[in-house]
Amino acid sequence: MKLSIKYQIIFKHKDKYSVNSMCKFFEVSRSGYYAFLKRMDIPDRDLPLAEKIRECQEESHRTYGYRRVHIWLERQGIYRNPKTILRVMQKYNLLSVVRRKKFKYVSEHLHKYPNLLNREFNAERPNQKWVTDISYIPTMQGNCYLSVIRDLYDNRIVAYQMSKDMTVKLCSIHDTIKNAMKKENVTAELQLHSDQGSQYVSNDYFVTTQSYGITPSMSRRGNPYDNALAENFFSILKTECVHRVKLSGYDEASLIISEYINFYNNYRIQTKTKLTPLEKRNQFVA
Repeated sequence: MKLSIKYQIIFKHKDKYSVNSMCKFFEVSRSGYYAFLKRMDIPDRDLPLAEKIRECQEESHRTYGYRRVHIWLERQGIYRNPKTILRVMQKYNLLSVVRRKKFKYVSEHLHKYPNLLNREFNAERPNQKWVTDISYIPTMQGNCYLSVIRDLYDNRIVAYQMSKDMTVKLCSIHDTIKNAMKKENVTAELQLHSDQGSQYVSNDYFVTTQSYGITPSMSRRGNPYDNALAENFFSILKTECVHRVKLSGYDEASLIISEYINFYNNYRIQTKTKLTPLEKRNQFVA
């Protein structure tokens, strides 16, 4: 069944069943469903509530969690289930920006996605299936981190981003997706597959993928082969480039990796296709 038909069925029965349960049943992501609504200009019934929550967060300087928002709404004569309020806050990126010390609040920001890729590593067209991952790059000044997005149609690296330390890894992922979407002409549904790393289950990642209409896919826990093609690139990179030299620091690592990815995308022949990624891409006829 086509994804668009699944989305239409979910929209038709949204008043009878929860969107979340129907998305799980049809094995589609909520972000993909909401992106479908946006493309079809279908009115979102959550929008009026979201606007009231936005008003509340402006008054509280975005310090209110969903429980306080629930109380605030009741004072305005608006009565909604707290879980509904939390869902709408997550959907419209209206969660509190204040971090709580108690771990239980972190769960409000976690998102898990079905394994839509399911080890189907072949794609029929460019920008149909992307895989992404992060790996460390050792240097004499310590590790730096590389985030990449790889297209499964031709195996080219669509975009990449380097960061100096773990604290900016999430920003690096956001920038990698942003750069990829700027470069590529994405005209149909796009899956982006990742592992269950903390960056990929975060609310920021959810918001980023939703804003670009990307459908996230996620490996099963403890199944590294579910994202084998992303990890395979890092193996190639480290074997053919990184481990052959002693990198002095971040600047040299950035330069060397930039040069290698240019070589990999445009000149490195793949044994399976006997073509470079660029040649494979140029053969595609839309």
